[in-house]
Amino acid sequence: MNQSACEANLFPFSKTRHVAECRVGILTISEKWKKLLPANSQIVLHQTGSENVLSLPANIIPTLGNIDYLLECAQNGDIPKASDEVRYIHHPWDLFQLNDWAIRKDFEYLTRDRISQSIKNAVVVNPENIFVEEGAVLLHCTLNASTGPIYIGKNAQIMEGSHIRGPFSLGENSVVKMGSTIYGGTSIGPWCVVGGEIKNSILFENSNKAHSGYLGDSVIGAWCNLGAGTSNSNVKNTGGEVLFSTNSGPISVGTKGGMLMGDYSRSAINTSFNTASVVGICCNVYGDGFAEKNIPDFTWGKERYQWQKALDHINNWKKMKNSELSQQEIAILEKWYNKQAS
Repeated sequence: MNQSACEANLFPFSKTRHVAECRVGILTISEKWKKLLPANSQIVLHQTGSENVLSLPANIIPTLGNIDYLLECAQNGDIPKASDEVRYIHHPWDLFQLNDWAIRKDFEYLTRDRISQSIKNAVVVNPENIFVEEGAVLLHCTLNASTGPIYIGKNAQIMEGSHIRGPFSLGENSVVKMGSTIYGGTSIGPWCVVGGEIKNSILFENSNKAHSGYLGDSVIGAWCNLGAGTSNSNVKNTGGEVLFSTNSGPISVGTKGGMLMGDYSRSAINTSFNTASVVGICCNVYGDGFAEKNIPDFTWGKERYQWQKALDHINNWKKMKNSELSQQEIAILEKWYNKQAS
C-alpha cells in the first residue's frame, strides 16, 4: 500500500500524525524502530527510490522476531510479506485488534536483560511477567499477568482498588484512578488519566477517560477527553457483524468494534456511543440519546466548530498539562478545516 492510500485508510488518526506515530502495543511504530534498529542504520518509513536509504512501508509493525527479515527486505527493495510474525496496520481498527499481540512483542525486547523495580503494596499474579519502570507508584492494586505481560512506565501511578489484567501497558506519567477495572489488550499512552472500565483499547498521549463508564475495542487519539459516564457499545444486541463506515463502503470487523476518536475531540458527561462509531478530529460531542455514529471533523454538537473557538478550547485543555498548540499543529488543523469547507 502506498503512503497516500495508507494515510487515507487510517483516518481519523493519520490526519494529524504520520502513520508511524500511531500507537499499537506499548510504543508507537516509530518508537519501535528506534529501539530495534541496529546502530547507524537508517530507515525511511514512506519513501521509495531514495538512494543509500533503506525504505519500508510506514504501516508495518517491527518486532524482535521480524526485524532481521524486514531489514533484509529493505536492503533488497522487497515489500515484506504479511504473516503471523509480520503484521500491517491497514485500517484504524487494526490498532485495537492487534494490540494484545503488539504489547507482548514490545514487552519482549523492552524488558530484555533489565530488572524491574520492586513491586510493593500490590497483589500480583505472575510477577515475572510484570515490569515496573523507575518512579512508578502502585498503591494496593491488583496486577494479574497470568493472561499476558504488564508494563508500567516511568513515574506512572496506579491508585488503590484498581484491578488490572494483562496484557496491559501504562505510559510514562500516566495515572489509573481509584477502583478502575482494566482488561487485557489495553494500552494507555503517556500523560493520560484513566478510570472506570476499559477493555482492549488504546489511548494515545495526553488523553483522559478519568471517570466511570465503559470503553471497549476502541482507539482514542491524543488530547481527547471523555466526560464522566461516557460509554461505548462494542457488540451489537443482535450479536451480528459490526460494520465501520469507510469511503469505499462498510467494512466488517467481526463481532466486536467500539469507537475511533480523532485527536483533540471530547465528549460531554453521560455521552453514549454506538458500535462502530467514528469521531473526527476536534469535535465536541454532546446531545440527547446516542451520538451520531459518524461525526465529521470540527463538529460542535450539531454545528460546525468556529475556527478560533476550536483553537482556544484546545489550548485550554493543553494548559492543564502545561502545554500549548504549536504552529505546526495549527497548520495541520487549518488544512483540514479549510478542506472541509471547500
